[in-house]
Amino acid sequence: MRTTEETEGFDGEASNTSMISGASSPYQPTTEPVHSRNVFGGIVCDMEYLKSYFGILKVVEVVLSLIGFICIETIMMCSPCGGVYFFEFVSCSALVVTGVLLLIFCLNIHTKVPHVNWSLTDLVNTGASTLFFFLSSLVLACINHNTGAEIAAVIFGFLVTVVYGINTFLAVRKWRRGAGCQGAAQASDYIRARTASRGEVEPRPELA
Repeated sequence: MRTTEETEGFDGEASNTSMISGASSPYQPTTEPVHSRNVFGGIVCDMEYLKSYFGILKVVEVVLSLIGFICIETIMMCSPCGGVYFFEFVSCSALVVTGVLLLIFCLNIHTKVPHVNWSLTDLVNTGASTLFFFLSSLVLACINHNTGAEIAAVIFGFLVTVVYGINTFLAVRKWRRGAGCQGAAQASDYIRARTASRGEVEPRPELA
């Protein structure tokens, strides 16, 4: 039978061996803090975007489009109704598309879908809305029955046209800046690839 000292020595050697094997093992037990899962996948409201020029303009566009749509919907009788229907379609379409884009940019959903050119998408929407709001407001101004709802719709239609025009101007500038930066990056990558393929080494500046 083993004595008490031999048993203690054996246990000490076993513990040392397990510590050494555990230290050398690539599979180390780790304890990471468990974070609570976010139901919305990390989607938060970007208040900085709402305070920016684009955010403010989009909010104004949604509000004015909604007011114009409500005004045109209060018209019960019309003859002819072409101008009313045209303005109704434009205001409703602009309200829906601009509202969806506002939510996408405000909730940073566009960062989760990077393969879409959101600057160009916003530019196309603002440009088309500017054109069609101007045409529909002009048609409704020429073909109406001088009712209060029609006059109000025309006024708000021209107001939202101006707002969309300003947004289009800013969107064009933003899109050009993005296209210029992307073109410069592609040109730099192309030059670097040609240099590497020729086996040339770019000279490094000598240290003083």
